[in-house]
Amino acid sequence: MSGIQVRTPVAADGRLGEAGEHPGLSDPDYLLRRREIASRARGHRVGDPSPPVDYTEDEERTWRTVHRALWSAQGEHACRAALEARERAPIPADHIPQHAEVGARLRRLTGFDFTLAGGVVENKRFLGSMADGYFHAVQFVRHPAVPLFTPEPDVIHDVFGHGIHLASPAFARIYRLIGKAAMRVERADVLQMISDVYWFTLEYGVLDEGGIPKAYGAALLSSYGEIGRLRAADVRPLDIDAMLATPYDIRGYQPVLFSARTLDEVTDILGGFLEDLDDDAPARRPAPGAEGTAAGR
Repeated sequence: MSGIQVRTPVAADGRLGEAGEHPGLSDPDYLLRRREIASRARGHRVGDPSPPVDYTEDEERTWRTVHRALWSAQGEHACRAALEARERAPIPADHIPQHAEVGARLRRLTGFDFTLAGGVVENKRFLGSMADGYFHAVQFVRHPAVPLFTPEPDVIHDVFGHGIHLASPAFARIYRLIGKAAMRVERADVLQMISDVYWFTLEYGVLDEGGIPKAYGAALLSSYGEIGRLRAADVRPLDIDAMLATPYDIRGYQPVLFSARTLDEVTDILGGFLEDLDDDAPARRPAPGAEGTAAGR
């Protein structure tokens, strides 16, 4: 979107550049492998089992590299609620978990499960499925040359971000709130409003813990570089109208974040906004957020 400075890590040393320079968007061999894995989602029905993936040793090595880095970074920069959820979440250190492995654990904890996606999913399906306890997740792995950031969601983002959330009843309750609201509406502009508040909370939300911003958003939890620079962002108080007026680009570091004092405050504010949302709600802001719902990490 115009007016947004997209800061995307495009090299292993953390150099920032245009999103299109990232090898995950430009390496033809990687893109072929990504498409091969993503193609399995074609025609997939929500709730059907995900086919297993035979990951390569390079992909497994990328998982292990990111696991080591994120585990440490989350310990320093994630909020208490996220760290408590992480203790229960299905995040093995030595291998990429299959969807069935993740889902079996999440179902016992919160009733949620992963359902297969090949990439960005349209808002009605993506958001609405959360009402029934399904989160759309991909299976492909980020590019090995820049393992600590991807400009689109990958299996690491989904497991290290949303998998942590969905191991917690408190976080799962927020997902269901959003899902139930999305199921009630059909208008694209209203669904986009829900997507925008989802973006600034469940993907990029932070909590103020003792005057220090701590991450709870899934995109932050799965981005080694970005979770460590929370104080460099423009952190504003959680406000629905402000979120709906703030543009964003999904492919890089986010310049604006919104902070609450507690996860209960997030639930209360979101619940108040979503409770009466329906197709008669006006599109209240002339500058909506980015199309689609998926966050790149």
